[in-house]
Amino acid sequence: MLYREFGNTGWNVSTIGMGTWNIGNQWGEIDEDTALTTVRSAFDNGVNLFDTAEAYGIPQGLSEERLGKALQGIRDRSYIVTKIGSWGRRTNEGLPKNVDTIRLCLQASLFRMKTDWADAVLCHEGDIEDPTVYLEAFEGLKQQGYLRAYGISTNKFEVIKQFNIAGNCSIVELDYSLLNPKAEAKILPYCIEHNIAVLVRGPLAQGLLSGKYTTDTVFTDTIRAKWHKNEAKQSKLDRDIAAVKALSANLPADTTMATTALRYVISHPAQPVAIPGAKSPEQAALNAQAGDRLLSATERDALLQSMKEPEAV
Repeated sequence: MLYREFGNTGWNVSTIGMGTWNIGNQWGEIDEDTALTTVRSAFDNGVNLFDTAEAYGIPQGLSEERLGKALQGIRDRSYIVTKIGSWGRRTNEGLPKNVDTIRLCLQASLFRMKTDWADAVLCHEGDIEDPTVYLEAFEGLKQQGYLRAYGISTNKFEVIKQFNIAGNCSIVELDYSLLNPKAEAKILPYCIEHNIAVLVRGPLAQGLLSGKYTTDTVFTDTIRAKWHKNEAKQSKLDRDIAAVKALSANLPADTTMATTALRYVISHPAQPVAIPGAKSPEQAALNAQAGDRLLSATERDALLQSMKEPEAV
């Protein structure tokens, strides 16, 4: 595993982290023993950064609970990034947003994860127009020692700039992959300029870049079933699968689709950390192995070109 400086935090983190959305039953049922051994497998293979959120899981908070159990005994050798702002959203029972509520939400997260501090907390409202309440709450919690750094999870450039208005945003989490390279235009250069650490959710495009799926695939989990909701969404899914098929025809014989996709993301000059999910110890280990080398600029350009030519397949 390769490690790198994480923006301005001073942390030395693994190029491949682990997202824990998948271990909370929203991507299909997973028993607790498997969830815990999956996290430990990632750690044993060099992963030292784990991403979660207060609302991940069925019931909400389950991912944090399982992550906390899995990291018992190794908490001081790992970094936890959690997110606040989505509690109750799925059931239309969101909490009011004020400094006290945000403080209570973090305290609840710390309780679920069995830890005294979070290494980082992110605002989980990606379209927020005025982040003042989060900035005030996070700065206060940082001064109290409950968190070490803070930032935002969003795909919107203007939202990032507003959140960083005082220069205190340490981390941006965003959707970025071979299927969605939009962040390369503005957001990633901005993060380089301001020395902001980058976390990449969706580096495998919610599994599509594993190369396992065809246009006959029907997703039934609560996250991806929406891809079949209407003709427009189904058409986009079909286009994405065609693009992945085009890429697979140009892969080196000694690598896999998932490994290539992860390496593409972590090889950007912004030095992102990819946080793919996993539902088994074996999958966690395979994801981690992608962090043992980077791609050259030439290799990255060739991959993007392959994705742009699905009609040639």
